[in-house]
Amino acid sequence: MTLAQWVVSPFLDYGFMRRALAGACALSLGASPLGVFLVLRRMSLMGDAMSHAILPGVAAGFLLSGLSLSAMMLGGIATGLAVALLAGLVARLTPLREDASFASFYLISLGLGVLLVSLRGSNMDLLHVLFGTVLGLDDASLLLVTATASATLLALAAIYRLLVAECLDPGFLRASGGRGAAVHMGFLVLVVVNLVAGFQVLGTLMVVGIMMLPAAAARFWVRSAARQIPLAAALGVASSVAGLLVSYHFDVPASPAIILAAGACYLFSIMGGPQGGLLRAPRRARIAPEYS
Repeated sequence: MTLAQWVVSPFLDYGFMRRALAGACALSLGASPLGVFLVLRRMSLMGDAMSHAILPGVAAGFLLSGLSLSAMMLGGIATGLAVALLAGLVARLTPLREDASFASFYLISLGLGVLLVSLRGSNMDLLHVLFGTVLGLDDASLLLVTATASATLLALAAIYRLLVAECLDPGFLRASGGRGAAVHMGFLVLVVVNLVAGFQVLGTLMVVGIMMLPAAAARFWVRSAARQIPLAAALGVASSVAGLLVSYHFDVPASPAIILAAGACYLFSIMGGPQGGLLRAPRRARIAPEYS
């Protein structure tokens, strides 16, 4: 088997592989650019907290309506936004910092969500919610992911300048009447909606990986956010393709394979990236004295 056949034949021969590829790539195109702004705002761990925060709502929708995509999505959005608002409120009204507040709420959400799924569902249902069903996407799930990615990209294009200003200098944005609070809340809504849409693909525990790992890797290759966004999306798509191929040829679970492929991109970027990579640092250290 040639390399071209090894790469192309799984997607040509099997419809479920084509669906998985479309869903994973759409998720990467929508979620990875959001990860760039989370890295820029030093809120990377908030993405992990929010991915756990949606679990109780997804579980509640499952308890009330079974495997109803709309019910689980509405429940996940409601609990995700509720946790974001509560964590911010606790950080404002108490001495507890926002990172600790988010960590506390996401641990509560994780425990509650697993308990709710376990009350009615089987172990297989719990595994599907936690780790996704990327190889079993139906039409409704695929449409949801692609529609969410399209809406996310349009929204980011509309608020890009305000979002960059809010990340870099929120005080200036408030002073100039830029409505920083509204931009921040809109950004949180985009994060929650993408996490909820993505749990069908990679699960609530894995979906944050495709949001954060390509974004963190892109940081080592280019400096500006405008360049990091398309690079992060491209790395997410490449990780999705590589993970699905590894899953198919070596008979391993698809969701972890995709995240590990993204992790490999991140580790390679740490070592060889021109913007702060470890292998470039000694060279800069040797060159710097010559120009001092």
